[in-house]
Amino acid sequence: MRAILLTLLVGWSLGVLADAPRTAVIGGDLAEIIAALEADDSLIGRDDTSQYPPSLETLPSVGYLRQLSAEGVLSLRPERLVVSSQAQPRETLRQLESSGVEVVTIRAQQRLEEIPLKVEQVGDVMGREAQAETLNATLEEQLEAVAALPRLDQGPAMFLLSHAGTSPMAAGHGTAADTAIRAAGLDNAFAGMSGYKVVSGEGLLGEAPSSVIVTRSGLEALGGSEALWRLPGLSMTPAGESRQLVICDDQALLGFGPRTPSAILALHRAFSSEPPTGDDALCWRHAP
Repeated sequence: MRAILLTLLVGWSLGVLADAPRTAVIGGDLAEIIAALEADDSLIGRDDTSQYPPSLETLPSVGYLRQLSAEGVLSLRPERLVVSSQAQPRETLRQLESSGVEVVTIRAQQRLEEIPLKVEQVGDVMGREAQAETLNATLEEQLEAVAALPRLDQGPAMFLLSHAGTSPMAAGHGTAADTAIRAAGLDNAFAGMSGYKVVSGEGLLGEAPSSVIVTRSGLEALGGSEALWRLPGLSMTPAGESRQLVICDDQALLGFGPRTPSAILALHRAFSSEPPTGDDALCWRHAP
């Protein structure tokens, strides 16, 4: 009898997987949620921002989420597309719908308080409602901890965004980095400007950041910490004089996915005297 039940259970599980639509995900935050809900077995493709967990990188990419082409997506023969509201161009998504692909857009803003809404929507789409509820219980606790973080008297911090082949840019208000900085209890040295902008050496001296925050890939694009401190004007700021540098995981800090609350808590700890935890692999202080 036990063998019969086991056979039926295995057969039912395989049937569920076989019935799952061939799904491509567009948006690193959504891909991370799908993996956290253990629903990534049905994924057959992703966009370039979907890199965590590392197992997703084995999936073929259809390109960057803001520069999608219908041909690239259709080459994977997807039945369903789970897309971020940031996906562009919209005309491509309409073409895909006209081709018979089910396009499911997750309607949630890139704000901390809306991460649980993303999880709930993705759970509904992927048939993982119970797992989504469990994940959201943890996220709500973490978001409460973020909301309760004390202000840090560390002077203004500067977030530096860098990609290979482009000039480094500071983060102003209205950016994911600004949200993360303020949520961690810090002041943004460039809160007076909007968006990400290249800042001159004079601008750096004028705002006088006390510390610099970069992502791991951004630091690699710059050529390492020594190359960062050689940026015009930076060495003469308080941050450059003291070599105060914090490095964060790109997607965890800026993606507004399930690891973002933990990354913000780790960012706060990197500037405080609190003892480290396992999450400090998401943001950590670089030794001068």
